[in-house]
Amino acid sequence: MTKKALLYRIEFIQGGQRYELYARELSQGSLFGFIEIGDFVWDTHTSVVVDPTHEKLKDEFADVNRTYIPMHAVLRIDAVTKKGQAKISEFDGKVATFPGPVYTPINKS
Repeated sequence: MTKKALLYRIEFIQGGQRYELYARELSQGSLFGFIEIGDFVWDTHTSVVVDPTHEKLKDEFADVNRTYIPMHAVLRIDAVTKKGQAKISEFDGKVATFPGPVYTPINKS
């Protein structure tokens, strides 16, 4: 896969919902504990049938160039060759989380 053709599918949880986005830029970012996502890729609908969840996502991220997602909210990141449908769905809560926090402060007492 060439650098230009690289495409990421990012799944994360936000507000009790499961988001699935497609983007061309993904990095650890400069904020500790956050994944930086940029250059979003959206579907261009050519049919009359429009998915309301896809439209809700486009509206939510309409003026966003980059977004920062907390690492503990990320479910999965895949490098893909074909773009699928970006969507929001209800989160069923059946996902195991990482044990403990990323950073544990030292108690000096």
